[in-house]
Amino acid sequence: MSADWPTDIREARGIQIALAAKVRCIPLVSPIRLIAGVDASFSGDRVFAAACLYDFPSLDRVEEVVAFRPLTFPYVPGFLSFREGPVVLDVLAALGRKPDILLIDGQGIAHPRGLGLASHIGVLLGLPAIGCAKSRLIGNFREPGHARGCRSQLTFNGQTVGAVVRTRTGVRPLFVSPGHLVEIPGSVRFVLRAAPRFRIPEPLRRADALSRAASKS
Repeated sequence: MSADWPTDIREARGIQIALAAKVRCIPLVSPIRLIAGVDASFSGDRVFAAACLYDFPSLDRVEEVVAFRPLTFPYVPGFLSFREGPVVLDVLAALGRKPDILLIDGQGIAHPRGLGLASHIGVLLGLPAIGCAKSRLIGNFREPGHARGCRSQLTFNGQTVGAVVRTRTGVRPLFVSPGHLVEIPGSVRFVLRAAPRFRIPEPLRRADALSRAASKS
């Protein structure tokens, strides 16, 4: 499937609606051996992305790549995938090995039109993808329990669109939502396994550090 990156909000909304209809939240069916964490940072009129490939479940680092592009889409909440998506595709294409699943700093289906960055990229690439965000974009939830592994439902318009997950005892939770080809319980289990020590899953921690460093160089 080819990507289409408009500069017009109306066209972007139509693309989101069309791609959201292709999202499938289903149990993972293939074994996961390689996981890529993807994050983006901004500097002036450019956006930088890092993809960090890890072995799973050992979480040994395999490869990491950084790319950048000029920004072509304005900042509009709910449309951030049109700012980050092109360079995210670039950086994933630059990896020497194809990941089995993507962990993306952003939203999956927990989005006003059901297509956050993780869903957008997952559908375009036909890969399982999970959105793992530090803050809520939409929805209502109850604060999860204090201990690692506690979670609560994130609901929007009467539907469960994700989970609020405590990945470390006593630390602020993450907002986890399936992007594509994975469901909510599987997304939660995967995020917890990828975050054995810190709040942020290890592939995303590294991608965040690399993209920030690149944006400041």
